[in-house]
Amino acid sequence: MLGLTMEDLDDADVEILPDNLGAVRVFTALGTQWRVGNAGAIGLDYSTLPVVMRLLGVRRADWPDTFDSIRVMEAEALAVFGEERG
Repeated sequence: MLGLTMEDLDDADVEILPDNLGAVRVFTALGTQWRVGNAGAIGLDYSTLPVVMRLLGVRRADWPDTFDSIRVMEAEALAVFGEERG
């Protein structure tokens, strides 16, 4: 989903800053919510965000910042997907 395989992570530590952990958890949970067109992924289905954030216990006051972080990760993932397509 993030352009990595398990082999990429076997010998590497991935550090997530505490302030980013909630957004990373939401982004990971959205892994099956990509909208896909003929050329591949085009973005996440934002309609699922409220449900996922509630299920993961994200405080409502944190939703705007979490959404901003999701969009940054989404943009980077789309860039990686684009590179993989060539």
